Amino acid sequence: MESYDVLVVGAGPAGSFAAERIAREGARVALFDGRPANEAKACGGGVTSKALKAWPFLLEAGGRAVTEVLMQSPTGDGVRLKLAEPFAIYSRRALDSYMRERARRAGAHVFDNKVTASKEKDAGGLWVVKTKAGEVWRGRVLVAADGANSAIAKRFAGALPNAEMEVAFGYRTPLDETDDAPTVIAFLPGWAGYAWAFPRLDHISFGIATAQDAFDHKALDRMLWDFMVEYYRARGGACEVEKHLREVAERYAARIPGLTPQTLEKRRAAGEDWALLGDAAGFADPVTGEGIYYALRSAELFAEAFARGDVSSYEKRWRADFGRELRRASQMRRRFYGSFWGGPFTDRMVRLARMHPGIRRTLRELVTGDQGYVDLKRALARSAVRLF
Repeated sequence: MESYDVLVVGAGPAGSFAAERIAREGARVALFDGRPANEAKACGGGVTSKALKAWPFLLEAGGRAVTEVLMQSPTGDGVRLKLAEPFAIYSRRALDSYMRERARRAGAHVFDNKVTASKEKDAGGLWVVKTKAGEVWRGRVLVAADGANSAIAKRFAGALPNAEMEVAFGYRTPLDETDDAPTVIAFLPGWAGYAWAFPRLDHISFGIATAQDAFDHKALDRMLWDFMVEYYRARGGACEVEKHLREVAERYAARIPGLTPQTLEKRRAAGEDWALLGDAAGFADPVTGEGIYYALRSAELFAEAFARGDVSSYEKRWRADFGRELRRASQMRRRFYGSFWGGPFTDRMVRLARMHPGIRRTLRELVTGDQGYVDLKRALARSAVRLF
């Protein structure tokens, strides 16, 4: 039985970065990584150029730089976006291991244990986490960074309905390191969401992200397999490509938060001695599902609040920093995947981008994270006015 200043449950980017920042200031931190060995989080692994500029050390984690993206509309039209600033695609095994080791080197105590948190504090006012085998740790502050299904987050902030959750699922397939495979984002016909092909250093991550409350696995899985087969055939794959892929593909799936504006307004992510980070707090882009930037930034803001001796101030910090952007993205989600000028907005957006460099530039900045949702409509409108 050991006592710590902070107990961090979950060793993804959010938990590990928070543990690193706090440990560097001399606090005694326990970081718990309950994920089975070699099991990567289900995630596309895209890290925006906005995140790379904010935390340049991420470039040391072994990502694959992306300088061009093929964006496809629901009807099959495509536009190539050459990025002025590249983003990176990581294997989550590699990224998470890198972040966890940074925390360890900073002085955090890392435990490869799956733990549960007691509902009540002990007699000394400390939080208690324990394993099924009976190992126990205690701490002044409890931090949940263990994803969208976090039991700790449900206790402090309440469970989220399916309408405020998204599903990401897909397959990892082999890739020759020398293969110059394209990065593709394809909006889905008839669905609010998109498919992706994200080449990493030694494999490709294929996936689909869409709303959980309208999820039809059979139909979406067939759509994803058609997308994967076409991807390989376009690069010279053999006729039996699907048969081969089914023999080697590794499946994954996960839930991603996509909070409504109302929930973002009322749901708390901190108290006097507890905090929620990253997906556990609901911090993911409701349009794209991207959450690594928000995971790292929420960890940073929490660490600053802890260093000032006021954990509860983290609530004001995240709202002032990126709360408005998340709220705007939530408001835009239905419109983004809705109709515009008699057809899907995503279809019109891609078609207009093929015609106008200003709209292509706005989409490039949206993909890399440099164009926010707060002024996206204004930016597209300005380009559209110039076009017509």
